[in-house]
Amino acid sequence: MKKIFVFFLLISVTFINAEVKKLGKEITIKEKTSISKILSTPAKYEGKTVVVEGEVLGVCEDKGCWIEIAGSKKDEKIKVKVEDGVIVFPQDAKGKTVLVQGVVAPVKDEACDEKEMAEKKDSGDAGCCSKDKTKKTYQIEGIGAVIK
Repeated sequence: MKKIFVFFLLISVTFINAEVKKLGKEITIKEKTSISKILSTPAKYEGKTVVVEGEVLGVCEDKGCWIEIAGSKKDEKIKVKVEDGVIVFPQDAKGKTVLVQGVVAPVKDEACDEKEMAEKKDSGDAGCCSKDKTKKTYQIEGIGAVIK
């Protein structure tokens, strides 16, 4: 009877651990920072190492080199970019909860080239596409993650 119990215990522990995926470096920071706080005052967090948690909204389909994580407010999200090949986010991470440690960094969207500007103009969507205008956004340069 004890052998059967031990067998089932080992099987259940294996399945529980199989669901948690650790990627990259170990997460060392205990206190989580909300995505809302980072997005509302990004300059305060720029260059700082943070830990965020949220639902994975999207995963890079090409190399698994980024994910988007939902914040607590509607339509709020932040991109987590990792060095290609160092961490590869699996496609099945979408919809799961992730804990990420990384550095908050600004990202400059490049101005559109002539062809892109013409296409945007023809479609009636000028968006932020202009030669003299760039939009500053922020992302997290991820160094470690745990997908639950």
